[in-house]
Amino acid sequence: MTPTVVMETSKGNIEIELDKEKAPITVANFEKYVKEGFFDGLCFHRVIRGFMIQGGGFTPDGTSQDTGAPIKIESKNGLKNQKGTIAMARTSDPNSATSQFFINTVNNGNLDYPSFDGHGYTVFGKVVAGMDAVMAIEATATHTKMTPYGPMQDWPKETVEITKAYLK
Repeated sequence: MTPTVVMETSKGNIEIELDKEKAPITVANFEKYVKEGFFDGLCFHRVIRGFMIQGGGFTPDGTSQDTGAPIKIESKNGLKNQKGTIAMARTSDPNSATSQFFINTVNNGNLDYPSFDGHGYTVFGKVVAGMDAVMAIEATATHTKMTPYGPMQDWPKETVEITKAYLK
């Protein structure tokens, strides 16, 4: 059975089908965070129109959450950063993904392996219901928010909260 995560947000529900076969490490990591209730109460903290929406790391006041250990990148799995797919956010270190994810709002072939940095970004699932909510989040006006870690660009002016995430 294909695991599906429901993400209830302040802009509507998003259902994400996870690809356990092509991204087993990433899916196991994401499922662990979902089962722990890690995403509940976090927000989408980075929204760039014509690119993606990112969440899974910060509370609405800009405080980051403690995460588990980083996971090994699985960007060579053949899945593409196409509109409606979910992928792991990371730093310049390819093996640095923890809890932050992004949903592509357009086809982002420049993020596919080998991408601009030789590593790509791991796609591990796709939105199967709720693209209207994804697009509503993408349409949210943004600004630079002062957080405990300094200014963060592309932060939604209106809080877009993940009220609950769970396995369907």
